Amino acid sequence: MVRVKRDFTPDSMLRWLWLSLGVFLLDQASKWWIVSQFKLYESFDLFPGLRLFYVHNTGAAFSFLSDAAGWQRWFFAGIAVLASGLVFFWLKGLQRGQIRLAAGLAFVLGGALGNLYDRLAYGYVIDFIDAYYQSWHWPVFNLADSAITLGVILILLDSFFGDAEKSASDSTT
Repeated sequence: MVRVKRDFTPDSMLRWLWLSLGVFLLDQASKWWIVSQFKLYESFDLFPGLRLFYVHNTGAAFSFLSDAAGWQRWFFAGIAVLASGLVFFWLKGLQRGQIRLAAGLAFVLGGALGNLYDRLAYGYVIDFIDAYYQSWHWPVFNLADSAITLGVILILLDSFFGDAEKSASDSTT
């Protein structure tokens, strides 16, 4: 019997692209569900401090440039394409064992592609998660934004602790 070796180890690039694809698909599925169940600006309280609130964001984070004349759609789409390409090549060049950094990059890539798809297909990003305390509201966001945030946290953690963990694992081998 011939055994086919498949590289699905935690440090293979292929595995991390699957994570990016999973983030993208989950983000798009959640946005599809919101659009199919809610009217624009409709909301539903999940529990105190968190509600679903369907909005369109034509700007970037915190609705930055949302009131511009429309050029921001292509500007932010271009930034997303450039950033996604850089993240992809960064991910491709990682060394064996850089699991936290690879996962962080995969989350960022999946989230960036999710919001890029919205921007190209609709001209805006679909946001629907509203976190608040009394009258203070965090800007409404989506699962792609959450994935990007988680990815950046993992990348930052890796920048602080990655070398120490790599040194420890190198000394045990």
